[in-house]
Amino acid sequence: MAQQQQTPIANSTSFALASKMKDYFQLIKFTLSFMVVFSTVVSYLIAPYEAVYARHTLLSVLLLFVAGLCITGSANTINQALEKDTDAMMKRTATRPIASGRMSVTEAYTFAFITGALGVGMMWYFFNFNSAMVGLASLFIYGFIYTPLKKVNSIAVLVGALPGALPCLIGWVAATDNFSVGGWVLFGIQFLWQFPHFWAIAWLAHEDYSKAGFKLLPSDKGPTKFTAVQTIMYSAMMIPIGVLPYYFHMCGLVSMWIVLACNVWMVLMSIVLFLKMDKPSARKVMFSSYFYLMIVFLSLWADKIK
Repeated sequence: MAQQQQTPIANSTSFALASKMKDYFQLIKFTLSFMVVFSTVVSYLIAPYEAVYARHTLLSVLLLFVAGLCITGSANTINQALEKDTDAMMKRTATRPIASGRMSVTEAYTFAFITGALGVGMMWYFFNFNSAMVGLASLFIYGFIYTPLKKVNSIAVLVGALPGALPCLIGWVAATDNFSVGGWVLFGIQFLWQFPHFWAIAWLAHEDYSKAGFKLLPSDKGPTKFTAVQTIMYSAMMIPIGVLPYYFHMCGLVSMWIVLACNVWMVLMSIVLFLKMDKPSARKVMFSSYFYLMIVFLSLWADKIK
């Protein structure tokens, strides 16, 4: 009899723990965080061999991944704590832990502080002070400048592109302990990439964003020709930036052509958006941007100058 009573209690405890872990998983936006940390790790691996191979091990990569995930997760938690009311207004975000009321703001901020401190501390202890400070700057800009600015002006996208590209610099500096040109080249690639990527998302979610008061498209009139033109412009600017890894002898000729092909594809998808002005075209830009980042960074790593 006692064993029968203990079993439901144990099951209930296991369910509550699993539910709480699922909430934290959702809180850090794991899929988004993984993509961000991917840029950090690959930038670390693209750094010169003489810098990275002095301590390049599977353990160092795992430590960098965990530290980056903590920093990014902390920033995303702060974002959700500050936007709990607006998240509750939008269908796609209403079920988030804080917006739905499953988690208190105090608990969220406590979690953000712990993960943020852990991530920055790991960067400092296992890598170097400079990479830790870049990580801290990224966390602060995203959480406390970009997030509230989203309701003020569309310049928020420009501001948000800074912490969005800093993971590349974090990885490079973690390997080299300096802010040499290679890190800034990778930063520039991811910085420009974010504009067509994010505007495609904002195009698709415009109705939800408008209800919440977010101003994230270049035009205050919503998805317009002006927005499509801006998407083409930033996609086109990615072409010369994509040649720089070859110009600065970071990577070889093969990766240059791969990056160039990806950049031209992004321009073409943006032109299609301009011509059709519909959600399916915006969705193509969005999905193309996801594949772009993965293909470009992996090709640069595979073709790095030895």
